[in-house]
Amino acid sequence: MQDKTMLFDRRHMLMAASAALMVGCSRKGEGKSVTPEGTGGGQRPMDSQKPIDAPKNLDGMWTSFRQIYLDASGRIVDTGNGGISHTEGQGYGMLMAATLGDRPAFEAMYNWTQAHLARADVALYSWRFDPRSNNPVADPNNATDGDLLIALALARAARRWGVAAWEARSRQMRQAVREHLVIARGGQHYLMPGIAGFDLGDRLMINPSYFIFPALDAFAALDGAGTWGPVIATCENLLRKARFGAHNLPTDWVVVGADGTPQPAPDKPPQFGFDAVRIALYAVAARRGALVAPIADYWRSKQASGQPIPAWVDVWSGAEAPFPLSPGGRNVVQRTLNQPLKTEALAQDYYGCVLQLLARHLR
Repeated sequence: MQDKTMLFDRRHMLMAASAALMVGCSRKGEGKSVTPEGTGGGQRPMDSQKPIDAPKNLDGMWTSFRQIYLDASGRIVDTGNGGISHTEGQGYGMLMAATLGDRPAFEAMYNWTQAHLARADVALYSWRFDPRSNNPVADPNNATDGDLLIALALARAARRWGVAAWEARSRQMRQAVREHLVIARGGQHYLMPGIAGFDLGDRLMINPSYFIFPALDAFAALDGAGTWGPVIATCENLLRKARFGAHNLPTDWVVVGADGTPQPAPDKPPQFGFDAVRIALYAVAARRGALVAPIADYWRSKQASGQPIPAWVDVWSGAEAPFPLSPGGRNVVQRTLNQPLKTEALAQDYYGCVLQLLARHLR
């Protein structure tokens, strides 16, 4: 079975390998995985299907994003990564569409996701679709962040447009997350990154950037604090403990031992990097700034020194990426530090664009 973390490890390797190729921004359909975050990529494949209708007066950045990355079939296309799609992208797209009032795009994305990624055995979704493969969904494993985003988007869309079936599907997903993705151990309730491959017996592999607090808070409001409160408390507790190195920063992946103590995952770079930047965003968007105070302090110190904020930092050695955060990452910094969001050209990679949108609209 393919490990979902491969996608994010590749994000590190490919961005670092081509860090010298920093160029200006454009809106011609660039992807993310062949260049550093925010620096360009492959052209979007031609699409002969009828474009998805766009309501009037949409947010300009969302309009540009959907033009570049939203295929007429309803999938968010990772153009720099061979045209694959994943539930993370579908979830982000659905959430932005529900938030910004783009019902045609929301329906197209949800219908595609349901048709191509829905699992038959549980109300969750397989994480990856590769159109180049004879079996586009070769790995049935889910990705918890994608499922949380989709469930939140469905709940918000149901409330906005009054579609009971969307709320029903969100409810099914929320129950499936509780039943299959939460492990109770040592009085804690850990939110796992996926159904398979992350319970290592004596240790648990955890990605703190999957703690999407706006989603968890919304689920608690819908299902009751008693249902989600233990999960939320464990996520908060883990973030208080997962602080490493001179700057007390979390790493993209951690392992939690039997005593509940987290450590940087030993088989991955010990970096506060491309995944972990979302930790601050999700916490601040859910009014939990104190949880990420060390991250804010680190970013504030870099600003005060006049140095660019690096795209990643090794928490043990202090080594920094040779290239800065993308425009989306910089917007996350500004949101975290309660600074005005600077308007920049749309980042030239899928992930950077998503961060720009989330920094502006995630609540």
